[in-house]
Amino acid sequence: MEASGEAEGAAGPGGRRAGLRHRHPVAEMLDLPFLPFCVLLGGLGFVCVAFVTAWCQHWRGGFALDGSAQMFNWHPVLMVTGMVVLYGAVALVYRLPATWSGPKLPWKVLHGALALLAFILAVLGLVAVFRFHNDHRIPNMYSLHSWLGLATVLLFSCQWLAGFCAFLLPWAPAWLRALYKPVHVFFGSTILMLSVASCVSGINEKLFFSLKNGTMEYKYLPPEAVFANTLGLLILLFGVLVLGALARPSWKRPDADSPDSCQPLLTAER
Repeated sequence: MEASGEAEGAAGPGGRRAGLRHRHPVAEMLDLPFLPFCVLLGGLGFVCVAFVTAWCQHWRGGFALDGSAQMFNWHPVLMVTGMVVLYGAVALVYRLPATWSGPKLPWKVLHGALALLAFILAVLGLVAVFRFHNDHRIPNMYSLHSWLGLATVLLFSCQWLAGFCAFLLPWAPAWLRALYKPVHVFFGSTILMLSVASCVSGINEKLFFSLKNGTMEYKYLPPEAVFANTLGLLILLFGVLVLGALARPSWKRPDADSPDSCQPLLTAER
């Protein structure tokens, strides 16, 4: 019975943290608490948005709403902001220690609202590029980047709608919510990876199209190419850090697999 009691203590809320203390000293030194990690990640996200904005402002002529090339510039800014940076924040909402106790309703609302905002920014980004293409008689949806980007946004819309119906509405049975939850988590990470791939391929495509006809070609690596390539690496680093945070067991909500975590919003405890 005493051994049983010790086992229960090890498995309790403090048990996992106690087990984490017995690690290699190097691992202890490299261990970064979640909140400082969030500050670091937030700073990196801000740098990504600042870089893509500066690229479009300094080298691509700024922004407009008239269907010109300056209207196209809204496309990369909105996509990086919505589908990468804001989406990464959406994915990490349930890693915040404040979500580990108390009512889940505010966090469910925050998670869904931020995801909806990211989707709206993505749709506006699509409007910008389609408007530019149509006004200049440029064909739509012919490149791998366009296929990948549109597929990502469509998958995101399905993910949001399915999550809303499964977790925020009362008519979904508990067994269905429990069954769908790992699927929701899987596609959440998948959409982030696809978003990063879409942004990086879009940057590369834009540089190939723009750095010609009187300008220094891409292959000679002019300053714009160096700057935009750096932006692509920053976006990739941001995505990798978010996926790493999602995969880290010690940062997951302790009751992530409990039946209560699948409770719908309209019947959640207040």
